[in-house]
Amino acid sequence: MTKTAEHTELREEVSLDRPWVTLVWDDPVNLMSYVAYVFRSYFGVTPKHAERLMLQVHNNGRAVVATGNRESMERHVEAMHGYGLWATLAKAEE
Repeated sequence: MTKTAEHTELREEVSLDRPWVTLVWDDPVNLMSYVAYVFRSYFGVTPKHAERLMLQVHNNGRAVVATGNRESMERHVEAMHGYGLWATLAKAEE
């Protein structure tokens, strides 16, 4: 097998693997304005996008706030815990 063929096979395996997501869950403690503030300050989203995510958390009980590789999502979960938010990571749904 050539190096090119090995590289192509590896890239195909990686691309077929589902990404991970960071989920933020609704809680009875944090104000909605604070949750939107966290999304703006940590993820750098616009106020409108932060508001949309916050409303998903509030109305649906959770929201996917980030998607990517497992290590990045673990960092995001830890950061959300640092802000006092309840967050977990999971494999992205198909």
